[in-house]
Amino acid sequence: MSATAVEHPCDREPLTLLEEANKLMEQNPGHRVEIIGGLLLVTPPPDNPHARALTKIMRPFVAAGLDDDDGETEIVQGVGLWLPDGPEDYAVPDFAVVDADIDEHLIENNCYDPATFRLVLEVTSSNYQQDLRAKVAAYAIAKIPVYVILDRKHQRLHVLTDPIANEYDTHRVHAPGELVTLPESIGAKVTLDVTALLKAGQPRT
Repeated sequence: MSATAVEHPCDREPLTLLEEANKLMEQNPGHRVEIIGGLLLVTPPPDNPHARALTKIMRPFVAAGLDDDDGETEIVQGVGLWLPDGPEDYAVPDFAVVDADIDEHLIENNCYDPATFRLVLEVTSSNYQQDLRAKVAAYAIAKIPVYVILDRKHQRLHVLTDPIANEYDTHRVHAPGELVTLPESIGAKVTLDVTALLKAGQPRT
């Protein structure tokens, strides 16, 4: 009579961080799951003002020709960016300007080579501190040339450029009333109306 080995939960190999992240995504539809600095981050689904601000943000980029079918760039939302500062780290920025050949630079887990990203942009939610701190370091290490943060919490627009090590050498903070022209290294001249974007990101009364 032969015996069959029974696998107990404690006998199983522990899940990798990436496997844990994918499991969380399956269990929490609509949530954004990222691994930043070796830590799992889970963000609830965005509210409508967040989505409205993203729509408003897209317009000047489209008007500048950054999403033309035959151009060198395209604009995307929610595309994974593989981060070099950890073996399984990745981020999912709200919005990005990427090279048109990004499809050829898939790395792993639906995430792409950071070298194909010309700009990433985050619209803050309840976990705004991650956008203002952890992601600043992560995107700088990944050498993302331009990082923009629409800070709904403090009513400011941040533009960070010139990544060095784990920070950006240039960090400018813009208040309502300002018009901000982004570096033309993203592929075209784009000007953002701080007041309009912040207004779009607030609930309508």
